[in-house]
Amino acid sequence: MKLDRIQIQTQDAKLNLNISKPVQHIEQPRAKQTISQPAATLQISQTDAKLLIDSSQAYRELGLISNGESIRNFAQKGQSAVMEGIARRASEGNALMNIQPDGGRDTISNLAKQHDTYEQQRLGIEWKPSVGSVKIKYEAGDLNVQFQTHKPQIDVQLGKVVHDYTPGKVSGTIVQRENVQTSVIKGE
Repeated sequence: MKLDRIQIQTQDAKLNLNISKPVQHIEQPRAKQTISQPAATLQISQTDAKLLIDSSQAYRELGLISNGESIRNFAQKGQSAVMEGIARRASEGNALMNIQPDGGRDTISNLAKQHDTYEQQRLGIEWKPSVGSVKIKYEAGDLNVQFQTHKPQIDVQLGKVVHDYTPGKVSGTIVQRENVQTSVIKGE
């Protein structure tokens, strides 16, 4: 015995799709940055150091003195020498006036011995100028340094993000519709 058969024919649907892709644009401008730093302030003040050297005593001991002081010294020595000379001559005159007729030889020989000017020279070394005749005084100076720093000033402005988005679209049209056909074939 033969059975009937069912024959099925199908036809698929055909679609035509139009797809427009989405467009996305993202942009961020560069950040604007400014940096500035004021200059540091520096102040320096100082007091000068002083070195005081007094060598006037050493110069005097060496015989090196100013003209005014030299004139005063020579005038004083001259005046005292004149006074000594006057006193000596007056005492010699008084001694000669008082010569006795029997003792005059001693008075004249004593006067002659006084006028003997020969002096024995001293031997030895003299240190001139003497130790400590130059006086040194030092006054230290002072140095004061002050500085003030300034912090940097940083300004940053971020650029806003620009975001453009266009969504995509899909549209479709049916080019061929689906179809199902069935038929029965009789078994013979």
